[in-house]
Amino acid sequence: MTIPAQNDTIYKEIFENNESVDDSSFTWKGTVINMKLWGGRFTGKENELVDKYNSSITFDSRFWRQDITGSIAHARMLGRQGIISKEESEQILSELKKIYDEIEAGTLQIDMTAEDIHSFVEATLTERIGNAGKKLHTGRSRNDQVALDMRLYCRDVAHDISDKLKDLLYTIFHIMEENTDTYMPGFTHLQKAQPITLAHHLGAYFEFFKRDRSRIEDCIERMNYSPLGSGALAGTTYPLDREMTADELGFYGPTENSIDGVADRDYVIELLADFSLIMQHLSRFSEEIIIWNSNEYRFIEISDAYSTGSSIMPQKKNPDIAELVRGKTGRVYGSLMTLLTSLKGLPLAYNKDMQEDKEAFFDALDTVSDSIVLFNGMLATLTFNKDVMAASARNGFTNATDAADYLVNNGIPFRDAHGIIGRLVLYCIDKKCALDDLTIDEFRQFSPAFNEDVYEAISLQTCVEKRNTIGAPGKLAIERMIQKCNDYLSDEIIHNDEEWL
Repeated sequence: MTIPAQNDTIYKEIFENNESVDDSSFTWKGTVINMKLWGGRFTGKENELVDKYNSSITFDSRFWRQDITGSIAHARMLGRQGIISKEESEQILSELKKIYDEIEAGTLQIDMTAEDIHSFVEATLTERIGNAGKKLHTGRSRNDQVALDMRLYCRDVAHDISDKLKDLLYTIFHIMEENTDTYMPGFTHLQKAQPITLAHHLGAYFEFFKRDRSRIEDCIERMNYSPLGSGALAGTTYPLDREMTADELGFYGPTENSIDGVADRDYVIELLADFSLIMQHLSRFSEEIIIWNSNEYRFIEISDAYSTGSSIMPQKKNPDIAELVRGKTGRVYGSLMTLLTSLKGLPLAYNKDMQEDKEAFFDALDTVSDSIVLFNGMLATLTFNKDVMAASARNGFTNATDAADYLVNNGIPFRDAHGIIGRLVLYCIDKKCALDDLTIDEFRQFSPAFNEDVYEAISLQTCVEKRNTIGAPGKLAIERMIQKCNDYLSDEIIHNDEEWL
């Protein structure tokens, strides 16, 4: 149907004929004309492509819990403030809770032809309780409504990511506990450098992910202020109690500036930056697992549940999960750049460009969430080939620095000792042996400072165990580190899980 251009005759005819009219639709000459929440200003039909391009229901439908929860707090406040009657408030609250329960149970399906989740919830409410449902939006704009939904959603999922990181930290912690004596080479430039333990190596990743978790929790602290009541940008003349709704929703308080309330997406960018760092750390760990899984290293065996084979080469066992985590890291980086770019030139306050925060964020969220869970499962089921790891450390001259230190302790200047050990290493390479394999006479060909105690001084155990400064791989240092890790994991961060319904 072609809708005539807006003019007084149409509206006069509608009202004179007592035909229905409201914010979402009106009946004209027996035909129901669907309107948007913003449709009172318009009579011309929206272009179908524009409607599809403008719609956000396909992705913001995941906000339904947050949208209804925010509406419940708003309706309760409206009733308490006398902005709407207590009876209307109670009617709205009761029906919103029913809608929530029905969506949760699957008996009410979200209409994916609605413009957005806010329109769907309000339209469903109004269809069920009539005029009282139309009063829910009193003192509220979609601008502060969507800002509220986004904050509530980000806060919820940030806690979830923090919990998943804690699960990963537990896995790392347990591997550390079991491998304080598992010797392996430490690397710089992907070259074998000095001997360490597997506990020491994984302890570095424990610190990585502990910082990631800390950043997530810090972001929650900064985002935890309610934009509800900011209106479109300039608040409202209704006597809203913003402190009440903020408290109802578990916020520290309302945002201090109504423009900032609707225009701020810093917390989304901050979470995306945090997600990017998490993926960077997962990717670095994945890279090492990929290397350790190779035939050349054979440090680990990946569980069949987290690897695949080749369609043509029957001997292959590929580290696909590690490779996918590494590959999907760029996808999360892209989401961060998407939002940084979308917001960089926006004037205050709200602009439709800000709708682009959701798809980028949701994609990054799903990617990082799945990556943590799958990586954790893969890590928890790894088999470490301890003998292979120790042999790699021993045959890679990782004790060369300790051999130089041995000479220094016997009166040789360090620069001279460095040169002596360098020549010894070349000698061993030519003989295809390790430093430990040389006879004492061979040692003394290079310096008379070598004695029989050199073998103990350059053993893997001695090289590791005598390093007991804070953060080092020695037994005492690692035990201190593991105790601190245990203390950290035991100090539960309490989330606000109050049921708002």
